[in-house]
Amino acid sequence: MTTAEHPAVRPALASLRRARELFLLGQQLPDGVPEDVVAAWKRARFFGVRHDVQDPAAGAPRHSLRAPEPPLLNAARPVLDRIAPTLGTGRTSLVLTDERLRVLWASGQGPSDPCHDLSEQVVGHNSAALARHTHRRAEVHGPEHFLDLWQDVSAVSVPVRAPETGRLLGTVTVASGLCAGCGPHPGAPLAEAAAIAVEAELLSRSRAAERVLLDAYLRAVGEQAHPVVALDGRNRLVSEAAARLLSPEGLEALERGAGALLSEGAGSGAPSALRRIRLPDGTGRTAVLTPVPHLGAVVGAVAVLDPVGPTVVASAARTVVGPAGRSVPWRHAVGRAVELAESAEPLLLIGERGTGKTSLARELAANPLTMDVAEGELRIDTAELVNGHPVLIRHVERLAPPDTAALNSLLAAHPGVPLLVTYTPGTPPGPCLQRLLDTLAARSVTLPALRERPDDIRELLTALTPRPTPGRPPLTWTLDALRALERHPWPGNVTELAHLVRALAEHRRTTGPVRRSELPDPVREGPAPRPLSPMEHAERAAILEALRRHGGNKARTAAALGIARATLYRKLRGYRG
Repeated sequence: MTTAEHPAVRPALASLRRARELFLLGQQLPDGVPEDVVAAWKRARFFGVRHDVQDPAAGAPRHSLRAPEPPLLNAARPVLDRIAPTLGTGRTSLVLTDERLRVLWASGQGPSDPCHDLSEQVVGHNSAALARHTHRRAEVHGPEHFLDLWQDVSAVSVPVRAPETGRLLGTVTVASGLCAGCGPHPGAPLAEAAAIAVEAELLSRSRAAERVLLDAYLRAVGEQAHPVVALDGRNRLVSEAAARLLSPEGLEALERGAGALLSEGAGSGAPSALRRIRLPDGTGRTAVLTPVPHLGAVVGAVAVLDPVGPTVVASAARTVVGPAGRSVPWRHAVGRAVELAESAEPLLLIGERGTGKTSLARELAANPLTMDVAEGELRIDTAELVNGHPVLIRHVERLAPPDTAALNSLLAAHPGVPLLVTYTPGTPPGPCLQRLLDTLAARSVTLPALRERPDDIRELLTALTPRPTPGRPPLTWTLDALRALERHPWPGNVTELAHLVRALAEHRRTTGPVRRSELPDPVREGPAPRPLSPMEHAERAAILEALRRHGGNKARTAAALGIARATLYRKLRGYRG
């Protein structure tokens, strides 16, 4: 879901057509021609694009028929094949490109011959190139194109992003005959829906691949007596035995080996062979990397360390710390925080309220001097910091501008002090706070919300349940109650869960496992009973991301998404829970 990219007032097509003719003749342009369109025409001329070319794909390289199908096309093909029949028999086409604007898939009776490359270097200005540049939905109509061939074509393109990283993967374009009006392209809803569906399919496959990697890791841990590490380029699962043995350099070597296996699997389309690598820890220890296949591709690798050589005990700071949890998002965040905390430099922990930022910070630093901005003014002992004693500042988003400026000055004078800062996003930060966040951005970790790691609920219950008083049984849970807890969105995150567990442990008068009927109403009733479709999941994620970017302001969020506020409220009510 993206906002449209087009001029606020598009000049009449006839006058724009005349302006293009003057540009091609090298004459003075009239006033009122959009600067971005003129700049695009100039880029096309700089790239040597001929406006009168009849076959723009003639000189463009084509994909090898023997090359493996790109992952984007592999995920998008079933989605686009379902959408293609809706194009009908009119002059409408649907096109998918990769991040370099090479056409991967096309269907429909387009207004012009198919092109194999939509980059500006080949065809000049077009909607796909504009969407790639702006990372937003983009439209290009008739004479805005550089090519004569597309003077009677209107097109709208929507970027396709990696659901987990936001990285641009490609574009979806709907092209049709020239649209005379200045409103949104009539194919915009179709392009938006196609992009959302493709991203949902990518997310589904990514999660499936993570599950396959986790299963392979658990099997290796259960079958092998040796230390085990699983890697996929984004996530890292490390057994306790491996954490005790591996140095940072050893982990980097495993990451490089896993990356090589992933590249070989992507290049050949077949699973890679086993690979043995020597770890750079001076012990002569080696590890065997086994590729993990899924749907014909290599999605990760499992490394089993040989028990040869003396034991290398890694720093105690490298053990898994913080609140309980073994889910991939949590382990990734904690692992990243542990790595950054190994050097006594500033560290920024970001997350919603109750996600465990302070608990993790106190595990990362030994006996930090803690200052809670919500409870009073900021008073930092500069000497303590400079001498290496860690300081933890909670709720930095509540700092007054003078205190924020003082903290900025401190970091400018002493950039290597052991300072830990927690930040809860909310209202847009002011200039002083934004400068502080920018300074700490390179050493920041975002903790996932509890709703993003429901698999950790059961382990958290065990960790949060207080010890029973003598003569009373420990707190246990029925399966129905556990399912209700795992489905609850937990707006207060781990803190909210801890309050619920403590209240039940202290005030419960019945015996036996906790039943669903004993849970608070919002938890007991659960979210909406209707399961969301993949497209609705993707749309909901886009709305929540926009709300986060705009500090929860629904008016600005609706404007950014290009929908009415009433529509946003209706969607939020429909997706609640």
